[in-house]
Amino acid sequence: MKPSKYCPATLAVALALSVLVQLAAAETSALQPLAGILLSSEMRTNPPERLFVAQVDLTNPRLHLRVAPGGPAPDGAGQWETTLLEPTKIAAREKFDLVINGDFFAARGLHDAEGTNSHYHSAQWASAIGPAMTDGRTWSVSAEPRPCLVVHTNHAVSIELLQQPAPGDWEVVSGNILLVRDGQIVTHTNLVRHPRTGVGLDASGHWLTLVVVDGRKPGIAAGMSYDELAAEMVRLGCRDALNLDGGGSSVMALRDTTGTMQLLNQPTDGHERAVANVLGISVDPH
Repeated sequence: MKPSKYCPATLAVALALSVLVQLAAAETSALQPLAGILLSSEMRTNPPERLFVAQVDLTNPRLHLRVAPGGPAPDGAGQWETTLLEPTKIAAREKFDLVINGDFFAARGLHDAEGTNSHYHSAQWASAIGPAMTDGRTWSVSAEPRPCLVVHTNHAVSIELLQQPAPGDWEVVSGNILLVRDGQIVTHTNLVRHPRTGVGLDASGHWLTLVVVDGRKPGIAAGMSYDELAAEMVRLGCRDALNLDGGGSSVMALRDTTGTMQLLNQPTDGHERAVANVLGISVDPH
C-alpha cells in the first residue's frame, strides 16, 4: 500500500481527541474519527488499566498502511540502520493520520531506561531488532524468525514468522512474540505487567486491531502481561496477534484538525520516546 496524499482531519477527529485524552470524564469511549478507523479507549480498576484501541477496516480503499523508519542509515551499510525520531515527527513527515510505535530496537551506547533516566533521543544511531521493510526496501533482518505484520504488494495483510521480508512483501514491522495464534492465546511464563503495544488480525484478514496499553502508573495504569494483552486481542476479535515494542516506546497518536499529531496515551518517560520506526496509517481525502 503506497503512501497517500495528506488529508486534514475532520471535526470528528477533534471530538475523538477530546474524549480520548480526557479519560477521567468517562470509563469507556468510542468514536469513528476517520474513514474506516474506529477508535476507543477504556479505563478499568482492579487492576487499574488504561488502553487505547484502533480497529482498522483493511477493505477501505482510502486507507494506507506504511512502515517508516526514524531517519536514514547513519553509517551506510554498517551496523546502524536508522536514527531515532519521535513517532509524531515521523508521522508529520510521512503525512500519517494515525501512528503507533514499531520494532524493538538497539541504540548506540544506550541501555533501556524509563522516565528521567531514559536517554533515547532523536538523531541517535539505532538498529531495529527484527525484520523491517519500507516501500519494498528491506532495511533490517533477523538471525531468528520473529513475528511480523506484513503488508503485501497485492494489499493483503498477514502475520507471519520471518527472518527477512520475502518477495511480494511491501511493508514489514516486527515484534518479539506471538500473542495469539489461530484464535488461541499463546501462553508465556513472563507475567510482568508493562506498557504494551499489540497488533492483530481477524480471521478474514479484513480488520487490523492496534492496541496501546499504558502502564507503570501506580493506581492509574498497571500495564498488562503478555497473556493479559493476548486476552484483549482475542476479545477484540483477533485470530492472530503479536507484541511490538513496549515500555516507554508504547504510543498511539492521532492527527487533529490543525494538522498536528496528538498523543492519546501517556508514555512512561513523560513524553514520547524517539524510536527506530513506526506503523502509520494515512487516509485519502474524499
